[in-house]
Amino acid sequence: MLPQRQINGDVFAIPKFDLVKKDVNSFMEKLRGLHQDFHDCFQRSEPRENFFHYMVGQFSDLKRKSAEPIALNVEDGNIRGIQRVLSDVHWDEPKMKFKYRSKINEDLGDENGVMIFDESGFPKKGNKSVGVARQYCGATGKVDNCQVGVFSAYASQHGYALLDKRLFMPEKWFGEKYKKRRTKCKVPKDLKFKTKPQLASEMLEEIDQEASVPFKYVVADTVYGDNPGFVKTIESIQKAVYFLSISCNTLCWLKEPMLVKKEYKYKGEKRVKSVLLNKDKKPIRVDKLAQNINDYFWYRRKVSEGTKGPIEYEFTKREIVVSRKELPDKRVWLIVKRTLDENPTYSYYISNAPKSTRLKTFVWLSGVRWAIEQCFEEGKTELGMDQYEVRKYTGWNHHMLSCMLAHFFLWHLRITLGKKSAVYYSVAA
Repeated sequence: MLPQRQINGDVFAIPKFDLVKKDVNSFMEKLRGLHQDFHDCFQRSEPRENFFHYMVGQFSDLKRKSAEPIALNVEDGNIRGIQRVLSDVHWDEPKMKFKYRSKINEDLGDENGVMIFDESGFPKKGNKSVGVARQYCGATGKVDNCQVGVFSAYASQHGYALLDKRLFMPEKWFGEKYKKRRTKCKVPKDLKFKTKPQLASEMLEEIDQEASVPFKYVVADTVYGDNPGFVKTIESIQKAVYFLSISCNTLCWLKEPMLVKKEYKYKGEKRVKSVLLNKDKKPIRVDKLAQNINDYFWYRRKVSEGTKGPIEYEFTKREIVVSRKELPDKRVWLIVKRTLDENPTYSYYISNAPKSTRLKTFVWLSGVRWAIEQCFEEGKTELGMDQYEVRKYTGWNHHMLSCMLAHFFLWHLRITLGKKSAVYYSVAA
């Protein structure tokens, strides 16, 4: 169940989308205005028009919003033309994404903005689509035949939108056995296997270096929070504050253990390593630590107003030293959230926030991931984000970029109308 909006007293409240068809006048004219800014990202007028027709179809009432149904139902639509603009025509994607993110900054930009990382699965039949494999699919909640995309989103007090995307391609896709499939799907020859955290790091570095949108917080789930490389990428960004889910078996100390230097020989060469002064001072799991915290230190807090009333959890926080390779790594906040059941379920997070950070900030951060979940939900239910039939690498990327633009366009309309409400929405073109 997704909250209607974040509660008062947070860093800021993230509004929910509430635009309806009757609110919008001159819809097509406004959509043309958006497209004009991307004309120089295409080399010819024909693909520009086909790109426009494809997006028009994404806003339609069609039950299936793939290239062929769109071309058959949109005025001046051309099946082959729309298929080609998705899978074969060159788009200047770097320029498009920079322009797109600059538009997000104009409408949604905020110094306290949150960048959120998550993945989304797209079930597929057969094995001919790029990157398809049996892997966990969030859409079905199980291991399934699907494609998986890693996405970054942006949330502020003005709204939320997707910032970037990467197709996750399982490692086996880069082996000799899949060479013919890579060729058929036009996978770039210089593309190498990257884990989901590596793809997220790549997007984060690109957006930070581009400086197109301001942000303060970075939020992600356990896949990314458990990855030292991703955490290191965030730490390299000045003033960035992370709030990351971690596994229950993460090891830590409440007080930093003392280390001593110990000499040893490796292939006849003398070396020095750090070891624990007290070997009995072993780290403990965060779940064991949480379960031993007295009830006095837990605080009940309302995280949101749901459709059936307030949604509440209990929270506590501790400063800990994270263990890595059995040695102290870094001092961070450990934030623990638990349900109010008789047998509560626990969730664990780490943050590099300043020592002065109040618990209410962490409570707020624990709920902001709903913004990227909303992006996926709205993209799939309203814009055909999961209804594509492209098989090539380029086609997947072009389709997702088109969905991102379409979703943001609706937020732009909402903002230009000056709407202030945050109730559950019903979008229609």
